Amino acid sequence: MVLTVFDKVGAAVLKGTDTFGDFAVLAGRTFAAIFKRPFDIKNLLNQFQSVGVNSIPVVVLTSLAVSMVFAVQLAFGFKQFQAEGLASQVEGLAIMRELAPVITGLMLSGRIGSAMAAELGTMQVTEQIDALECLATDPVHYLFVPRLLASMLVVPLLTVVSVYVGFWGGYLILVGVEGQSAYVYGNEFYKLLAFRDLRIAIYKAFVFGMIIALVGCWKGYRTQGGAEGVGNAPTSSVVTSSLWILISDFFLTKLLLV
Repeated sequence: MVLTVFDKVGAAVLKGTDTFGDFAVLAGRTFAAIFKRPFDIKNLLNQFQSVGVNSIPVVVLTSLAVSMVFAVQLAFGFKQFQAEGLASQVEGLAIMRELAPVITGLMLSGRIGSAMAAELGTMQVTEQIDALECLATDPVHYLFVPRLLASMLVVPLLTVVSVYVGFWGGYLILVGVEGQSAYVYGNEFYKLLAFRDLRIAIYKAFVFGMIIALVGCWKGYRTQGGAEGVGNAPTSSVVTSSLWILISDFFLTKLLLV
């Protein structure tokens, strides 16, 4: 019985190590392939359209809703201590450092990460990736690199959009509903913020973009099992990338606030 338990634990550890090693190798190949030529500009622009432009409505609506809910909670909490003026300060700090990058990362992991996994998974099970290799085309360079570059550049930009929308979400509640002065809100929102806070948000979004693209492409590239595998790949991609985003957010926060 004891041996069976150790066997299962050992098998799980070996499987986890093998999985992480496979991801690390593919990630290394992807970063190395960034500098290879020729480079498909048209493919990159298509990914900018898919990852960036098409994601704007999702990011705007999500950021607006989250910032408004957070403002409601802050207004209610600070009212208990007659410190309503602090709500806009905390709103600004929370949106800039945490809500904007994390919510943007999680939403995009569900939208673009799953799409990448499904697209590459379909190509894998229909042997389109094998066809690329037969044509002497590196699938990592052709498929992974444009998606990675687009994600690394677009996710920080969408995070800036999320911060801007978050400002107006808080404004609608704290000024429009709670009756706070618009002038006071505008000043207090940025009172606790510095350029370092924007830099933290951009760094986080940059890392989150890498996670989303690499995990989505990896899950799609390793898809097996026909239609069932294609169906499982997006789900696995979203769960894995969301988990890694939340874990990396903790370590990045500790590292960047030192």
